[in-house]
Amino acid sequence: MDLVRRHDWDLTPTQAVALQRRLAAEVVADRPLDLDTVRLVAGVDVSVRNDRSHAAIVVATFPDFRVVETVTALMPTPFPYVPGLLSFREGPVLEEAFGRLVSEPDVFLFDGMGTAHPRRIGIASHMGLWLQRPTIGVGKTRLCGRNAPLDEEKGARQPLVDKGETIGAVVRTRTGKHPLFISPGHLADIPTSVALVLACAPKYRLPEPIRLAHKAAGAFA
Repeated sequence: MDLVRRHDWDLTPTQAVALQRRLAAEVVADRPLDLDTVRLVAGVDVSVRNDRSHAAIVVATFPDFRVVETVTALMPTPFPYVPGLLSFREGPVLEEAFGRLVSEPDVFLFDGMGTAHPRRIGIASHMGLWLQRPTIGVGKTRLCGRNAPLDEEKGARQPLVDKGETIGAVVRTRTGKHPLFISPGHLADIPTSVALVLACAPKYRLPEPIRLAHKAAGAFA
């Protein structure tokens, strides 16, 4: 798969923050997805063990989640763990994995944040600028923002708000389980991102493409 290579990865944390601020202005987070045309959804995950990063991308049909392609990549982890700078830790190995992808997914679901990020450019937004395809961030824990109390049933949602700006949604994908923090990455918006993630989570808390990628990354590790 062709990527639009935006920059080198060899940056200090200070340089990485400055780059995020510049790139955030290019993120498009108000474009509705045409859900009726979605046929292939990719799940994206990275597992880090013993200072080695293992990336997995699993492409599945939608809405029945038949796996059509799995690609993996492995490299030494190049960047320290710094909250808010996940893309610089995982981006290099994802670049390698994306380069091996033959399929052309309609949407990519990332295990990580999109605009639900202090600088509005989590890994789904950042890599969306490289992919130039719709991406969605699916975070398991809050990075920033606040929300009103959430009902317990599946499908319950509340806006995720930071500094007066709605940056995503807190969504219950399984009754009684912890919610997910869903936000557009690039070339998507909040309502259709939430709708697609819910459609991709018929049985489990995590959407099926991300579950598949998580398994592949863990097995590869």
